[in-house]
Parts: sequence; C-alpha cells; structure tokens
Amino acid sequence: MLNPFPEGWYFVARRKAIERSGLLQRTWLGNQVVAWCNETGDVCVAEAVCPHLGADLSPDAGGRVRNGCLVCPFHGFVYDATGQCVATPYAPTPKSARLRVFETCDIAGMIFAWHGIGDRPPQWQIPAPPPSGHDWSELEIRSVRFAGHPQETTENSVDLGHLRYVHGYDSVGRVGPLVFEGACLKGSFDFKRTRAIAGLEIFRYDVSAVTSIHGLGYSIVEIREHSIGIDSRLWVLATPVDGTDIEMTLVSQVRLLRSPKRPIAGMRFLPVKLRTRILNKILVSAQRQDVMQDVVIWRRKTFRPRPLLCRSDGEIMKFRRYCEQFYPGGQPLLADERIEFRKSVDTKDPEQADQVRTRAG
Repeated sequence: MLNPFPEGWYFVARRKAIERSGLLQRTWLGNQVVAWCNETGDVCVAEAVCPHLGADLSPDAGGRVRNGCLVCPFHGFVYDATGQCVATPYAPTPKSARLRVFETCDIAGMIFAWHGIGDRPPQWQIPAPPPSGHDWSELEIRSVRFAGHPQETTENSVDLGHLRYVHGYDSVGRVGPLVFEGACLKGSFDFKRTRAIAGLEIFRYDVSAVTSIHGLGYSIVEIREHSIGIDSRLWVLATPVDGTDIEMTLVSQVRLLRSPKRPIAGMRFLPVKLRTRILNKILVSAQRQDVMQDVVIWRRKTFRPRPLLCRSDGEIMKFRRYCEQFYPGGQPLLADERIEFRKSVDTKDPEQADQVRTRAG
C-alpha cells in the first residue's frame, strides 16, 4: 500500500484564481487549506485552522482577507502572508500565534506548495521553464478528479508499452537512456499518431517529446511536432486530495504558429493568434482524452510492489527505485546506480541486462 502523500511540490491553484477569489479554499494532501495574496503579490498557503481557538478560516466559515491579511471569523485575529498574527481587536498581539504555512513557488503563474516528510523544508526546487514571452499562447487548463495515486499516474511516463496499446501511438521509441539526478528524472521519446475528429483525419503527428519530472506532483513535457512545426509544452500536475482521490491538472501552451509546414484543415486563413489558441485547445483536449482512457485503469488497478515484468517493460522498476526518496526512510538514487543502469542499456547480453536492471530497481 503506497503512502497517499509522497513528499514534493504540488499544485494549489493559478495565481489568477487566487487573486480573483480573494480567499481560496482547497482540500490539499489531506489538509484543509486557504490561499490568498497580500497587497504586494506574495502568496500564502496555510492550514485553514486558527491557532487561537481552532476556528475554520475558510471563506465558507466567514474567513476573509482585509488589507492583504487573513482575518479569523471567530475573534478577529489578523494574520499576514507569512502566517504571523499581527493584530487582534481587543488584546496585545500574541507572538506565539502563527498559522501553519506551506512554502510556495510560482511557476508560470501556477502556485505550488511544498509537502515535506515530517514537515521538513523543501529538499529541492522546481526549475522555472524557459521564458514564454509574446511568442507563446496563454495557458489552457483541464482537470479531472479520480481515485488514484501520483506514483501510479507518473509511472506512465516510463511505461512506453501502454502508449501503443491504450492510446494508439505508433513507432514509440526511447531516445537515449533515462537520466536520474536526485529528485529529477528526464527522458526523451519519439512517436507518431493520427488524430481524427468526427471520423475525419485532422492531424498526423510526428512527435519528439522531452519529459522532465520533479517529484510525483510536477512533470513538464517539451513537445516538437515535426510535420507541421508545432512547439508546445504540457504540464502534468498530479495532486493528492484526501488520501483517496487525486486531481490531475493538464496545462498546455503552444508557440505561435506563424508558418505551418503543411496546411491544417480549417485553419489555413485564420489569424496567427486565433489559429494558435484553437490548436492549444485541441491539444489539451486530446491530452485530457488520453488521461480519461488511463483513469479507467488507474481507479481500478492494484499496486503490485513486485510486478511480473517482461524485458520490454523497460524502466518501471528503475522508476520505482527513484520514487523511494519521496517516502519516509527513502534515499535519492546514487550516482553509481545511475551509471550501472546506463551501462546495462548497451549490454549485448539480455540476461545480464535484466540482472543489472533488477539490482538497480
């Protein structure tokens, strides 16, 4: 049985959503949390429990933000964006009154918070993606909630066999070995695919994808479609909710498509920005369709710590060794283990390769 809340950075909400709501409430890794911005744009994600007498600080219970600070609906205690109590309406400010806050980071306007083993501080940071600027579309977001676990969903990134069998990808192949560096896992693969809408062939994809995984809650895929010339990014964000469900958030962004290498049905004469925006919606919707195919399996599958694998299953056990560091007592993958596995990929003896994979996994 997997621990439902592995250590790592997990998506909370878009900054725009927090700013728009004033005070946002979420169930996040088994915690009831609230998120808000102060007047200078700092974001606070905190447990929605007042340390004074335990009142619920969520907006549904009467919590509100005033002058960039959170005000408790029970006794009016005021907390700033660091979680510190800075005022009360009837007594000196108690210095010991402090919210339980979660460290945050902002990636492309998306707010993530850190969940640490035993509340320890962040053990790594999510690197910022390459700047987007005016050459890229706005973010397009889709989400789905289902019973599952972020390790199970992230494992799909190394399970190339399911891409063929479940999603209908063609000519799927790994480009070079997986690279494990602490909490980061990187891999590249190529594939081909046909996308049809209403029975009509709309796209034939010829794709190269580079995946960067940072823990079990954050993955970004840099995608190059060669036949048309589409560059895109896909964030895959798996966030545990309550110990049973997770929320899978897909975030897509496309580079402005100014001069397609070949015509795209129905889009030839559209303005560049409109064409790109429509493409972005199509791509993220296609990715969500893939996820929904996986959800049918994820929500019913049983985790097998010692699966019966064949040689073509690739790096599943290596991935699971990588995941151990996100649970109590786990350790990051060591450099000599990475080297040993890379050598095994090139060995001419299949039996020896399997033995090395087993030791490394």
